[in-house]
Amino acid sequence: MAKSKNHTNHNQNHKDHRNGIKRPRRQRCPGMKGVDPKFLKNLFYARKGLMKKKLEMKRLEAKRKPTEKKE
Repeated sequence: MAKSKNHTNHNQNHKDHRNGIKRPRRQRCPGMKGVDPKFLKNLFYARKGLMKKKLEMKRLEAKRKPTEKKE
């Protein structure tokens, strides 16, 4: 009895290139999975501090705007 065919890659390369081989799309925000935990903790506190500053600036602007309109 003849041996049966185990493997062939015939025509697969042609089929792959028909529509082009494209790179995977890059994510807008890459995940933080696998990043150093010490760095992540610091990043969290840094962002928290930035948010505090932003909120403070918004409050100051809100206070200034009513006085500017009256003049």
